[in-house]
Amino acid sequence: MAAINKLTCFSDPSCHYSHRVRLVLAEKSVVADIIDVPAGNIPAKLAEVNPYGSLPTLVDRDLALYESTVVMEYLDERYPHPPLLPVYPVARANSRLLMHRIQRDWCSLVDRILDTRRKDAERALARKELRESLTGVSPLFADKAFFLSDELSLVDCCLLPILWRLSILGIELPRPAKPLLDYMERQFAREAFRASLSSVERDMR
Repeated sequence: MAAINKLTCFSDPSCHYSHRVRLVLAEKSVVADIIDVPAGNIPAKLAEVNPYGSLPTLVDRDLALYESTVVMEYLDERYPHPPLLPVYPVARANSRLLMHRIQRDWCSLVDRILDTRRKDAERALARKELRESLTGVSPLFADKAFFLSDELSLVDCCLLPILWRLSILGIELPRPAKPLLDYMERQFAREAFRASLSSVERDMR
């Protein structure tokens, strides 16, 4: 098997976990080969570097990384400008905790809604929980340009792919969620965010 000599990202064009890695690449203006891998169609090169065949997978010469938060933090350290994590340890820890909470509280609900093997009632409950949870935290977006920050961070890169998918998740945020809706409008208009979108994602909204 020929070695992969250029930074390469194996990415599911419809998956929010792959989207977050593509968003980091776009924010840092890092040129990488994005190889679209539809779910269930694992190419031989991906199987060789990742024993789980999971997506996203980043290959940087002899290094292969295949967990989205690990990939995001690697890219932030490998390409430090602009930084997407705070400099100071306490602030960095808080950002990592927010990323963990997004994963536990919201990504799990998104995955449940998108899992067509689950019962309709279970998916409907997850949809209701996600809508109410996002509406409840909406005031947190009123005072800062980004999520609890004056600068875009990896936290935003985890959150924005979820928010982009609200329409396909069957979720419409109510008027009281205006601070969050305003945040979405600002972020979705940014050049880097637009550049991060796959053709599949462009059709989602």
